[in-house]
Amino acid sequence: MSPELISILVLVVVFVIATTRSVNMGALAFAAAFAVGELVADLDADGIFAGFPGDLFVVLVGVTYLFAIARANGTTDWLVHASIRLVRGRVALIPWVMFAITGALTAIGAVSPAAVAIVAPIALSFAARYGISPLLMGAMVVHGAQGGGFSPISIYGTIVNGIVEREHLPGNEVFLFLASLIVNLVIAGVMFVLFGGLKLWAQGAVPLDEAAGSGGAPEKRDTQGDGTGTAPAPSSGAAPSSGSGSGPATAVAVRTEAPDTTRLTPARIATLTALVALVVAVLAFDLDAGLTSITLAVILSAAWPEDSRKAVGQIAWSTVLLICGVLTYVGVLEEIGTIKWAGEGVGGIGVPLLAAVLLCYIGAIVSAFASSVGIMGALIPLAVPFLAQGEIGAVGMVAALAVSATVVDVSPFSTNGALVLAAAPDVDRERFFRQLMIYGGIVVAVVPAVVWLVLVVPGFG
Repeated sequence: MSPELISILVLVVVFVIATTRSVNMGALAFAAAFAVGELVADLDADGIFAGFPGDLFVVLVGVTYLFAIARANGTTDWLVHASIRLVRGRVALIPWVMFAITGALTAIGAVSPAAVAIVAPIALSFAARYGISPLLMGAMVVHGAQGGGFSPISIYGTIVNGIVEREHLPGNEVFLFLASLIVNLVIAGVMFVLFGGLKLWAQGAVPLDEAAGSGGAPEKRDTQGDGTGTAPAPSSGAAPSSGSGSGPATAVAVRTEAPDTTRLTPARIATLTALVALVVAVLAFDLDAGLTSITLAVILSAAWPEDSRKAVGQIAWSTVLLICGVLTYVGVLEEIGTIKWAGEGVGGIGVPLLAAVLLCYIGAIVSAFASSVGIMGALIPLAVPFLAQGEIGAVGMVAALAVSATVVDVSPFSTNGALVLAAAPDVDRERFFRQLMIYGGIVVAVVPAVVWLVLVVPGFG
């Protein structure tokens, strides 16, 4: 049996054990990377750790640390209130606002994970507060980032267009951008309908005095189910209390001593400044989002230790283990040559349309666990031989590969999906992980076939 086939079978075993035995998949993947690397690929420890995603580790730790501090001092609650007032209390509009914000960030040049790292914690804090399905909100953020991700001035767009030019293929920058935008917009619309968006819309607007009340906060709705939730409790925090004795019960207002989430304290002002600094550092100065966020978190912790004492414990360590373990194993697959082996096998098929759809599926499956840009850089050149035959339009094929390799970033094993999983407060993470994995699997199964049918079969380009 070839090393490539063995490595694929081991990956299947890891999935089965993690699913049936509730063992952290990241820990299993580390063990699998060690076993396959040492016994099959003859890799030493350095070769195995070459696939460890150190940059993603720092991003996950840094961003969740910074936003744990923001939650502790009430900054995220303040942002939620501000967002509600911005849309005049219509909670149903907030997912679309988050879609638009992340799309705009990536369209003007932000790396997709950086945009998601900035927006996802705020969006998911909002979802937890107002009973929006975290799966819906996370999908809106990720699909928004991918929707704007192929503009002519974006990172993804310039990379793909550069590959097309280098391979001397016909290209169309506007077609590529619109293809990704429309696909992600359609998926976002479907998610909005299926996961409680219409019910949120039917509820109308939240009273602005509830969103900006003094001291109290609406009761959290059910964020574990389909997002339908229950109506929020009055913001005043008053609760009726019956008196004792034979006389009539007297209602006594009992006000909870909750912090005022609408007032800007020095700690919140500093945290908001840190968030703005994170955006500027990432977008304007191209600094690493993880290192920047962890530096800002340390500064805030030093200045307000009482707000930050528990923040380190709120870092999503189980998510960090899961993602880093799986991606380390994917790195071993790349070292062995499994991904290249699969791609070349498909590229050698004599039926161009069949090879095209299989390449789209390989791009989607591999990208769900690895770098989307890296996969596009490998698959587009593999498509050159049968594109040169003229039976398939190059413009449509490149767009289909690009969309297939990026739309699956909702997977919890991709950077964007991992950020969404790590950023969600007050959820059952194992359940949310399974939801993201199932949703990612559906996207992997459906979208490549759809974009192949719509973009490749008609022969665009």
